[in-house]
Amino acid sequence: MIEIHPLLGLGEVDEGEDLGRILSEAMAPFRPASGDLLVVTQKIVSKAEGRVAYLSRMRPGAQALELAEKTRKDPRFVELVLAESSEVVRAVPGVLITRHKLGFVMANAGIDCSNVGPHGEDKALLLPADPDASAARLRASVHERLGVEMGIIVSDSFGRPWRNGVVNVALGSAGVPALHDRRGSKDRDGRELRVTQIAFGDLIASAAGLVMGEAEEGIPAAYLRGCNLPAGDVPSAKLLRNIDEDLFR
Repeated sequence: MIEIHPLLGLGEVDEGEDLGRILSEAMAPFRPASGDLLVVTQKIVSKAEGRVAYLSRMRPGAQALELAEKTRKDPRFVELVLAESSEVVRAVPGVLITRHKLGFVMANAGIDCSNVGPHGEDKALLLPADPDASAARLRASVHERLGVEMGIIVSDSFGRPWRNGVVNVALGSAGVPALHDRRGSKDRDGRELRVTQIAFGDLIASAAGLVMGEAEEGIPAAYLRGCNLPAGDVPSAKLLRNIDEDLFR
């Protein structure tokens, strides 16, 4: 049986705080064991790592000004999005989709201006510089404090090209087979699987989203047990499709 428990009462996380300690203390009453899972939102990871930018410090260039007029967004915000992106994928009124420097294709390069604390109108949170490395550091910290080898997922909410609504996906992971390649194995009729790869990282992140919420809930982490994942440690970076494999351009 799979259990998903929200970690309550974590409070605001500030730059430089020991996130591993905070999360370990919150999980301790559940008596976690090796193989259990922790899902943490990108937002509190970015806060702890100081991944903060201020719109007042941005000086929009020509491309930002042009895109700002097209998308009806703040030119300073657009300049920040461009600084975090390698490519503009789509720009229409109210929408700016880019390819983040890390490879994610997402709205506004994943930059978040909601629930960011003091100076909220000027302050923006960027994605972690290396989400897989962030997850690995958290995993090591939890192991040091609780003595267990847990799987860690750093999650964020993504829209999807052909479906309405957002779901949580894995931006980073450690100790988890974020992508499980079943190609070469057999189905129940003995046919060889040729394309099946299971995005376990995204499945775990999405399941945790059921208890963490997307708005004012203020629950930035969830503890999961009983998921019975296959063995292996495949980072979430492997979930990204290479540009030369883009199926829609």
